[in-house]
Amino acid sequence: MITSLHSSHVEKVKALLGPRGAKMRAEKKLYVVEGPTNVESLINSNSKLIEAIYMTAAGRERLRTNWSGEVIEVSDQVMKAMSDTVTPQGFLALVKLEETGLEAFAEISNPKLAYFWQIQDPGNAGTVIRTADAFGFDGVIFSDNSVDIFSPKVIRSTAGSLWQIPIATEITLNELIDFARLKKIEVFVTEATGGEELTNISKRLKNKGSIWIFGNEARGLSDDAFRTISATSVSIPMSGGAESLNLATAASVVMYAVANA
Repeated sequence: MITSLHSSHVEKVKALLGPRGAKMRAEKKLYVVEGPTNVESLINSNSKLIEAIYMTAAGRERLRTNWSGEVIEVSDQVMKAMSDTVTPQGFLALVKLEETGLEAFAEISNPKLAYFWQIQDPGNAGTVIRTADAFGFDGVIFSDNSVDIFSPKVIRSTAGSLWQIPIATEITLNELIDFARLKKIEVFVTEATGGEELTNISKRLKNKGSIWIFGNEARGLSDDAFRTISATSVSIPMSGGAESLNLATAASVVMYAVANA
């Protein structure tokens, strides 16, 4: 059992979580996963990515899935030092970071894909990944200058969905549009108002592939970004008094409608 707060294991994990965490994750090609839901989902779906698993004695007793690899037992104090949360749950995995590009979707017939342009909020990023997984989308794509999807807050928000569907990162709008043209996939961009209504669009998408573009939480898509793409504008019809929906909610409504077309 590791009991020293000065252990090399502690330093290695903490470096991936601190102020320089994003830079270190990119450099070391490693990230940290915490909590039973995420760790067990990772074990069940993509265990080859796991470099090390750390557990407290109590955490080991709560493990509900089979793991044939090594478990490094640590004291409660060490787990707290390694954790990004106020109340650690006794589970932590060190995971190999494998970035994915658009090639992940090349062989999928009629794919349903969601693209997020410069999304910044970790909670939103995690929620849209989880939603895409829930509604059977074939993948989620994040643009360049978006939130780091391997940050602890994003990972927690995915509730285990991070390893269930392909996720591409650092994809520019030009790259996305070139891919759509090559694969002959129709592209749609969501707007607060104007354009065609989602209810009308979704009806014609049965057994067809589509890519849905969502803009930044505060700014939407920039004028330059709009000029880059050739896409059908779509809005969500609303009968109440609210002027708009937040990004995660709007994406959830769209993905549900497309999945059930």
